[in-house]
Amino acid sequence: MLAVVMALVSGCAPPVDFYRPGEGGPDEPVVGLGGPAPYVPPGTARPKAADPPVVPAGGRVYAATGPGMIAPGARSMPARLYVADGRGVEVIDPRTLRLVGRVGGGAAAARVVPSWDMRRLWIADTVHDVLVPVWARTGRRGLPVPAVDPAGLYFTPDGRTALVAAGRPRRIEVRDPRTMRPRASVPLPCAAADGDFTLAGTSLVMSCTAAGALVRVDVPGRRVAGTVRLPPGARPGDVRLSPDGGTFFVADAANGGVWAVDARTFAPRGFVRTAPGARDLAISRDARRLFVAGGGTLATVDFRTRRVTARWPLPGGGDAIPGGVSSDGRALWLAGAGGLVYAVSTRTGRVLRQARLRGRPAALRVHPEPGRYSLGGTGLYR
Repeated sequence: MLAVVMALVSGCAPPVDFYRPGEGGPDEPVVGLGGPAPYVPPGTARPKAADPPVVPAGGRVYAATGPGMIAPGARSMPARLYVADGRGVEVIDPRTLRLVGRVGGGAAAARVVPSWDMRRLWIADTVHDVLVPVWARTGRRGLPVPAVDPAGLYFTPDGRTALVAAGRPRRIEVRDPRTMRPRASVPLPCAAADGDFTLAGTSLVMSCTAAGALVRVDVPGRRVAGTVRLPPGARPGDVRLSPDGGTFFVADAANGGVWAVDARTFAPRGFVRTAPGARDLAISRDARRLFVAGGGTLATVDFRTRRVTARWPLPGGGDAIPGGVSSDGRALWLAGAGGLVYAVSTRTGRVLRQARLRGRPAALRVHPEPGRYSLGGTGLYR
């Protein structure tokens, strides 16, 4: 393992030229305002807009995100870790932990978000106010799309709408999910970034950290449908819908745990104390446990009993950014301070592998992950 770490740090494994002209295929148009239209071979019918069922059978939110349930369109993609380090995005093979590519050229990437169909990744650059598309199969980069302070990026369950959470001014931008051309704008009462969709997929519930509140956005109506303030001092962060669709769990770094908010009445229904600094959330492949990371601790919460079942210390003792659960469900990938990227066992919390990069990770994404489609955010799949 030491050899692997040293290879990454010293640069002994030179990065591949991750995007080359002409590498794209018929299903890989250049994306971005001003880019050419998608290439379609002569005699080939253009694909129609997808219309998958929004709610899984029986209302089980994560019925299609179990071990190995990769969508057909993403099964042939190589498994990769995409690490935004403030200078761009480094691409790592999770099996060998070797650097296999780099996307950027100075881009200050704050988030890496898979598109609805998982064929591309969108890099959100809040410094240069752009969204940059990258084809996941080849690493080919498209043209940057202007987007002022893109703090968050989401896709509606039907795949027909992209929602960009902008910090300044505070709003949700309604955009075309492929080209990112603006369609409309919804003003928000507070600056929001992290969120998740309701079971029916018609509302996006987002956290406003500075305001200590949650806001519900009616997507078809393009309006704010409601807000709720958490108890004084709360600093809500990541949001996840429960497997039965009835509760939103909201991380709270100030109080060190997660709030349970009724998805129908939009009212707080309890608090689970996990550990100080709780900020980020992830869900196990069997959809039985909620992983809560922050403050140097990874806690697991049983969805059924709402009790903490484990608390594991994380390397370095500082904040960690979850990047996603492996396809087989055995490992949760995280990025920490000092350039550390590592995987911990979802059963024991033991560190399975780790590598140290040159930069300071700002975001991490495992791709592809199980699910019929991506809702964007911080790793939302259905």
